[in-house]
Formats: sequence, structure tokens, C-alpha cells
Amino acid sequence: MPIVQHQQKGDEAMKKITSRSEDYSGWYSDVIAAADLAEHAPVRGCMIIKPYGYAIWENIKNQLDKMFKEKGVENAYFPLFIPDEFLKREAEHVEGFSPELAVVTHAGGKKLEEPLVVRPTSETIIYDSFSKWIQSYRDLPMVINQWANIVRWEKRPRLFLRTSEFLWQEGHTAHATAKEAEDYALMILHDVYQKFVEEYLAMPVYCGQKSRSERFAGALNTYCIEALMQDGKSLQAGTAHDLSDNFAKSFDVTFLDNEGNTRHVCQSSWGVSTRLIGGLIMSHSDDKGLVLPPRIAPIQLVIIPICKTEDDAVMAEARRIKDELEKLYAIKIDSRINLRPGEKYYEWEKKGVPVRMELGPKDLANNSCVLVRRDTGEKQACLITELKIKIPELLDNIQNSLLEKAKERRNETNTNVDTWEDFEKGIERGGYIFAHWCEDESCEAQIKEKTKCVTRCLPFDFDKEDGEHVCVHCGKKANGKRWIFAKAY
Repeated sequence: MPIVQHQQKGDEAMKKITSRSEDYSGWYSDVIAAADLAEHAPVRGCMIIKPYGYAIWENIKNQLDKMFKEKGVENAYFPLFIPDEFLKREAEHVEGFSPELAVVTHAGGKKLEEPLVVRPTSETIIYDSFSKWIQSYRDLPMVINQWANIVRWEKRPRLFLRTSEFLWQEGHTAHATAKEAEDYALMILHDVYQKFVEEYLAMPVYCGQKSRSERFAGALNTYCIEALMQDGKSLQAGTAHDLSDNFAKSFDVTFLDNEGNTRHVCQSSWGVSTRLIGGLIMSHSDDKGLVLPPRIAPIQLVIIPICKTEDDAVMAEARRIKDELEKLYAIKIDSRINLRPGEKYYEWEKKGVPVRMELGPKDLANNSCVLVRRDTGEKQACLITELKIKIPELLDNIQNSLLEKAKERRNETNTNVDTWEDFEKGIERGGYIFAHWCEDESCEAQIKEKTKCVTRCLPFDFDKEDGEHVCVHCGKKANGKRWIFAKAY
């Protein structure tokens, strides 16, 4: 490779990250590049997830998969290609996805007799299989999940947040009653998604029900978790859908009940995607680069030996420490001797490793090291003999601090409003607006047109207020519970 190209790559690697206050969108892209998480693919709208970014996704996937299996969920896999006719069986479903569909019309050098849709989601093909697998009430409930890629043609792509192809999990269930399907969808939302996102990603969320216009195409109800990003916009971090018997009727998914009557099953579906990585970046990162919660970080502790040769006593001690701790934590030694310590610090800061250990000759002589927190930059000396006590304390403190900081930032911007003037001012400031709304779709559309904000959800955890209430926008009679509004990704 010519020297000029080497220089260009070096310049790009050392590029200063744009300030969040200066250009939030530019900052987001710079953090992804600086941490070496992903890049745009040759096909517009698609992304290449690089090893470090994929390692984060693997940690997300592995923990969620464990939580699913604890609930009795089994994994399966269904084809990428779906007969066009399958989508047309559920009219609302195909109408909802039509603008985003990628369709294969030719294969093997010939025009196909029937077009094949590249899956935008798998309800239709999975429920065709359910219609064959389910015979009686003894086969219920049926609960499966698949880890897969999804294609929804995206006009305004952003890495991790909106891409034409992305990775996700999608769970699908079949139950004997409507209540069982609804209960299962809500259980996944609260006991898996909310728990995972808050306890592992350190992102506080509101759980609630989507409005009619925002619900999943073909669902009776859609439930979601919403997280607030640092720029005051909301991110839908996960969804669960109560499908009732809508798809069961379209795909003839029936069962014989214990009295010998043929009935349609009731269903749920639910999913999260690589969008969680985008949320992770925007929730915690700073102008130095990525910040990762310890429980999801691919590397929890990086050891920086300050020495000039690979057979130095400092390097030997770094390796001994790694051998002692690596069964408990994800640890890496930066053993490169051709880089100055400051260059290494800068690189691992950009990658968001929660704790950095600095170990030099003077530290070794004192049987100590220096531990540096990525989230606050705080440094503290630690005896090497106390690392087994100090490291878990530090990692837990960082994890909890990130959650509390994100929760405090969200709560500070929460605003209850009762007038349209205050609504507009609140949306302009950013954050969540809590307001009474008439739940009319045309009113919602007008609010979106005027303010570029949308209903995020009707939260479960907020009480209904006493008295008469009117819509903040149109003045019609409104529910006593306040809806959450915000600009969103």
C-alpha cells in the first residue's frame, strides 16, 4: 500500500471526535468510527459490523438467549425468502410493510413464477408452519424464537439505528386463549426486555402501549420499551405484540380444544435488534468516544504494561494478573511495545473499556497499580493483592452509576403539560412530554406535522388522574392517563 494511503488511514484513526453539543449526529458517527464498531457497506443502507461491534452484539445475544431459555423458549430458524402470496393473506400486514419490501423476481437465470419477499419479519412464514405443527390443545402453548437478519429497505439509513438489513431476534407464540397471548407478550416486555435493557445496558425505560397508528401491522395491540437518548430524543428499544387471532385466521392456525371443538389460536410476537447498540452508544458515550456498561462490554479490563520489551518484569506481572483474573472477567493486555502509553490510553478510551489498569516499574516495586474508570476518568491506586476485591466493586459501581446517570438525565427533562403552548415549548427543549390526548389518529397526525414529535406510548406505571381532562392539542375529551410524546429515532 502506498505511503500516502497509510498516512490517510492514520489521520482518520486520530481524527478528533465531534462534540455532542456541536453536532450530535456527527458525534454519533464519529464514536462508531473511533471505536471501530461498524461501517457503511457498498450497498447503500447496509452496514458491515466489525469484530468489536459484533462482540457487543454477541454479548447482547448470549444474555438474551439465556433469559429466553429460562422462560422455556426454544430456538428455530425459518427461510429468508417468503412467498409473496403469504404476505397478501393478512391485508393490514402487507399494507404496513409494502414500502419497505425487497422482492426477488429473478433467480437461476429465470423469472420466478411467483415473486419472493426477502423477510421484513417472519410472522407469515412461521404461522404457515404453525398451521401444520399445531393439532390440539396439547400442542399449546407453542413458543419459539429465531435469531436472524431482516431486510426493510431504508430511505434514510444510520448505522445501527436504521439500516436496510439488520440483525435481530423474533419470538413467536401460539396460545389457547386471547388472555394467554396478551399475558405472554407483556411478560416478555417486562421480565426480559425491560430487565435486560436496564440491568445490562444501563438504559432506563418506560413501558407502555403504542397508539393505533404506531402499532405493528396486523396486531391487536403493540407494547414497547422507550429509552431517552442524550439529545432528548426517544428510542424504541424493543416491542411485543398481542396479535390476538388475526394471523391465525389468515393462516388457518387451529386446534381442537379439550371438548373437541376447533378453535383458532391466539398469538404474540416480540423482538429486539442491533438498534440496541445504537441506543447503548447514545445513552452513555461522551466526547472522548464510546462508554460501555461493564456487563455488556467485550473487554471489561484492559491492562497497559508500561515497559520497553516483551520480556520485561512488568509485562510478566501483567500476564500473571491476566491469568489470575481472566476466568472472572473479560481481560486484555495491550502488549504492543511500539506505542507510547498515552496512545494506548487514547485508543481504549475510544473503545469504551470500563476499567484501564496502568502498570509500570514504580507500581511493580510498590506491588500496586493504577485503575482508571472510563465513565468518570477517576484514577485510584490499588494493591495488586487487592484486585480480586477491587475490580468487582469498581465494575458494579460503574454499571450502577451509568444507569443512575441516565435515569437522572431522563427525569430532569420529563415535563407534564396541559396547554398547547407549553407542549410546543417542551418538545423544543427535548425529553419526554406527558400530556392528555384524545387518541384520535387525525389529531396525532396533526401533532406530528406541527412538531415532528409522535406518541411514544401510554405508560403502564402512571396513574389515571382524577377529574375531567381534554386533549392538549384539539381540546376534545381525553383519557385521565397522560401519554408520552417525544421526538424519536
